[in-house]
Amino acid sequence: MYIINFENVNIGYDYRYLVLKNINLKIKEGENWVILGANGSGKSTLLKLMSNDLYANTYYKFKKEIFGKQVWDISELKKKLGIVTNDLHNDFVYNAQNSSAFEIIISGFYSSLGKMMHHTYSEEEIIKCNEIMNELNICTLKDKKAKEMSTGQLRKCLIARALIHKPKALLLDEPSAGLDMKAQNDFISLLRKISSKLSIIIITHHLEEVFEEITHVALICDNGIYKQGKKEEILSNENISKTFDINIKLKKTNNRYFIEEIL
Repeated sequence: MYIINFENVNIGYDYRYLVLKNINLKIKEGENWVILGANGSGKSTLLKLMSNDLYANTYYKFKKEIFGKQVWDISELKKKLGIVTNDLHNDFVYNAQNSSAFEIIISGFYSSLGKMMHHTYSEEEIIKCNEIMNELNICTLKDKKAKEMSTGQLRKCLIARALIHKPKALLLDEPSAGLDMKAQNDFISLLRKISSKLSIIIITHHLEEVFEEITHVALICDNGIYKQGKKEEILSNENISKTFDINIKLKKTNNRYFIEEIL
């Protein structure tokens, strides 16, 4: 099954200005994708299109299917597609900062910002929350509040929250942004572990988030998808230079890609 099946999709905030044009993108279950683009290229708009927070804006015939369906109840979609964005991260930092890790994770059952006064959880839900914390090795954070966590710790809790319904895929918005080198390495290791069990789709401008298990890459520039396909075919000096509008020389070491030189 296709997780994402978009054909000829246009998206904008009115008909006169389209942020993204003629989007054709097919992502299958079992594939791991990174969608790369510069700031302002439309990455956030594409993410909202995938999460059903935005809808196609076009006069033309198009297809926009997620897991084979055109119309979704958002709460039902999030059971199949776990979503972690920087907006969600900031919501917990500023609006639910007293939520403990346990409350952050278990609130995924209600799609709320932490535990509300009226929420009660079943023994099964509590067991599930504890299992996920154990699986992600974050049990030591159980009682730690969001305001006391590092960026990396909170990001791991949000990943756990997204996994609460056992989704078929994770959609991540620049997941290693704001992390130092050690925290970034730890977080990428976590994503590698998760990617063996479900599909991961990362939308980012960070090349270092193209880890070993990523199978496909799409590049966004000029209001559309410039190139897409298998990672080894897409990540070239020419394509990355075009995407970021700067001459870049890539280096591949141990199946990871790095910027060796900016020319």
